[in-house]
Amino acid sequence: MTVHLERELDRLKKKILALGAIVEERVRMAIKAMEARDRELAKKVIEADDEIDQIEVDVEEGCLKILALYQPVAIDLRFIVAVIKINNDLERIGDIAVNIAERAAFLATQPKLDIPFDFGSMAEKTQSMLKKSLDALVNMDLNLAWEVGAADDEVDAINRDMYLQVQDGIRKNIDRMECLIHLLQASRHLERIADHATNIAEDVIYMINGEIVRHRAEDYKQQTGKD
Repeated sequence: MTVHLERELDRLKKKILALGAIVEERVRMAIKAMEARDRELAKKVIEADDEIDQIEVDVEEGCLKILALYQPVAIDLRFIVAVIKINNDLERIGDIAVNIAERAAFLATQPKLDIPFDFGSMAEKTQSMLKKSLDALVNMDLNLAWEVGAADDEVDAINRDMYLQVQDGIRKNIDRMECLIHLLQASRHLERIADHATNIAEDVIYMINGEIVRHRAEDYKQQTGKD
């Protein structure tokens, strides 16, 4: 590896990690806005979306520059490919955080819904998956990356339960349908963040050992010992 390539790769890694930290914070703020019914906090998330978009473009341009100038091979090429994909997933998570914030801004203006759904538990699991996927990226931790994929089914199950509860809520409170739909959308947004976190973890696995593990749910069970 040339000194120049090493320097560019290090710069690129710092950029993608910085983007990950910003996106993780935006998700935290959006979830807090939902739970606290904080319309002003929700607006901050919505208005800050341009920052994530700009960093995403900068990272992609950095990847293309390295590919054009240095023609990396083997593990360096895998790193670049994985960063391009992770960059896209992080930008999408940033967009989803905005979507959650929009739901929060609306619900903050409405009477509180009485529905037996633990949004906090789902949010906590989703945030944990995102944090683990980014920690796996920082530390090149294969075991942590496998744990993320193994947790995805739990979030999917909560989202399905939410759908059933909203159906029941609409039957009992037809006048609150709009609020219930917004809550269901927030649940769906969390499920999508969990999916993107899984994508990031899978790209970390590819980055480390060159193995493509998409669509291989059984591998997660085997690697983590979960049924």
